[in-house]
Amino acid sequence: MGKFFDLFSKKKSNDEEPPKNSKEDLLNRQIDALYGILAEVMGTDKLVIKAGKMDAMRLMRSSIRGERVLALQRIVMENPTIEHVPSDDEIPGILMALSERTADFMARRTMEDEIEKRIAEKMEENHQDYVKDIRMQILDEEKAPVESPQSQKKREQLEKLNGVHLTQSVMELLRPQSVDEIVGQSRAVRSLLAKLSSPYPQHLLLYGPPGIGKTTAARLVLEEAKKKAESPFAEDAPFVETDGTTLRWDPRDMTNPLIGSVHDPIYQGARHDLADSGVPEPKPGLVTDAHGGILFIDEIGEMDLMLQNKLLKVLEDKRAYFESTYYDPTDEKVPAYIRKLFDEGAPADFVLIGATTREARDISPALRSRCAEIYFEPLTPSHIMEIVTNAAKKLSAEMEDGVAELISEYTVEGRKAINILADAYSFALERRESDDDSIVICKNDIIEVAQVSRLYQYVTKKASDKPEIGHIFGLGVAGYLGSAIEIEAVAFKAAEKGKGTVRFNDTAGSMAKDSVFNAASVMRRLTGEELSDYDLHINVVGGGNIDGPSAGTAILAAIVSAVTGRKIRQDVAVTGEISLYGKVRPVGGVFEKAYGAKQAGIKTMIIPEENRKDIPPGHLGLSVYPVKTAGEAFSYIFEDGWDEAAMKSKISSDEPRPSEDTGDEKNG
Repeated sequence: MGKFFDLFSKKKSNDEEPPKNSKEDLLNRQIDALYGILAEVMGTDKLVIKAGKMDAMRLMRSSIRGERVLALQRIVMENPTIEHVPSDDEIPGILMALSERTADFMARRTMEDEIEKRIAEKMEENHQDYVKDIRMQILDEEKAPVESPQSQKKREQLEKLNGVHLTQSVMELLRPQSVDEIVGQSRAVRSLLAKLSSPYPQHLLLYGPPGIGKTTAARLVLEEAKKKAESPFAEDAPFVETDGTTLRWDPRDMTNPLIGSVHDPIYQGARHDLADSGVPEPKPGLVTDAHGGILFIDEIGEMDLMLQNKLLKVLEDKRAYFESTYYDPTDEKVPAYIRKLFDEGAPADFVLIGATTREARDISPALRSRCAEIYFEPLTPSHIMEIVTNAAKKLSAEMEDGVAELISEYTVEGRKAINILADAYSFALERRESDDDSIVICKNDIIEVAQVSRLYQYVTKKASDKPEIGHIFGLGVAGYLGSAIEIEAVAFKAAEKGKGTVRFNDTAGSMAKDSVFNAASVMRRLTGEELSDYDLHINVVGGGNIDGPSAGTAILAAIVSAVTGRKIRQDVAVTGEISLYGKVRPVGGVFEKAYGAKQAGIKTMIIPEENRKDIPPGHLGLSVYPVKTAGEAFSYIFEDGWDEAAMKSKISSDEPRPSEDTGDEKNG
């Protein structure tokens, strides 16, 4: 220490020495003391090096007190740009500030030394365990063979399997590659794209029958949305697809592939190094995999209700949280990423798209309230024909005239139509005599596929241009598929007037039977004929159950035709409930029923006036006529029209009438 001061201080002559205990002497002592402390804490060599870096060497050797203090400032503050040389009056304050800064440095240095000491002790404590583990690992590696014969054989078999690759599946080959290739869903695709391209994309529920392209549309629309400037989806936004029928969870949350789960170290076997430390391991689920993109759940209506509620919580929080009784936030052995997952949860900010073949009433109201809903439309025969034609081009195959039309008679699903075509393609390929011959798919190939696969024509009821007595097409709907229902009636004069009988299919349902009795009252109002004067037999061809009163108007028309002998047009289909006073009341599923009419070759569709807005103008090329009364409907149904005024003149005078025609139904 003495050599240090000899190096950086200049000895003053005796006559220049200030008197002891003077102010100048006190300042010199304080400056020398601070230099001494720095030399002791930092070490003389380090102090000299630091002084050189701070451009303070010359100042430290100066005989001027202010310059020596300036050197201290540069060293302690680590700032070589300080230029002001303090006066004697400023020096005490500067020395006080420098001493406090030096004290902080010494305290930190002391703490660091203490921590290093504890680390050294801990390392020494575990050194023998580390050495023992390494020694055992080396011994195991030396003793164990490189690979057992059984392991080698299994590995070789696995490598052999990995080397076998079939050509891509036909469904993969023929799947649409752009939204323009999706047939028959232009409105649904346009709506889907608008909702996903918005800066504020919505969660979505897609309704519709199977095999019409809901999954494909969602995947392709995401790719289109990525190209939009307003879209929040990045170029690498994921599309995570799963099936609601396969998603299962454990009430104890031991397994949950959708939300994520925690592998506890004892029962579920967390990672080996974590289990040894007693640390649980969180496993993020599909909601985290879909972060920043889309989570697509097919058949979302089949999901467990409790799992749906858990999913709703994730949609609200945009994070998936984990819990475990084994997690100790104060445990230093818990890795940082596990601590982060338990404390903050896993990110899960995605757009949910759920697809279902169920009806909206079967979906959780809580889920529906958080989602926009889009209905995909059933495919018509022309759509199926277009799908088949496009698929044949991709297969580089030719089709005989009528092949696409024939396939459209066996299915209303695009996926099934592709399968039928692919099977027929295989038959055509076998029939080809040489590789140079073109592949031609014939009608016989389709028929053979249908026979082998036990397929039946989806539409067996065909409209015609020839009117008939007592035969009419009604319209029904099951799920999202409409269908034409054949209703026929035959009437004979009763053997004894007023004692006629009525027979009706028991399988048609009680509401359909009620429609028959309503029709009896309306027929008397319209024709003056008593149904009790006839033996009447009404039949729903095929024995189908009519769920609801929507066949009332059709049943009335069939009865009136059978009794009066008037012919009914066979290119007309009708739907609507009939009231006791002959008013045609609204029914459900009109939009889907239009597809059933189109499928059967119907040209004209009669619907209730109150359902007018359910079908857009020109829908499917049908002539749609909304009506308010049975008389209006009859003017389109019967070949020679309907003169209601002429018929009303036949009504007997004892017929009950409403006191005032207010447009409301009365029970009479």
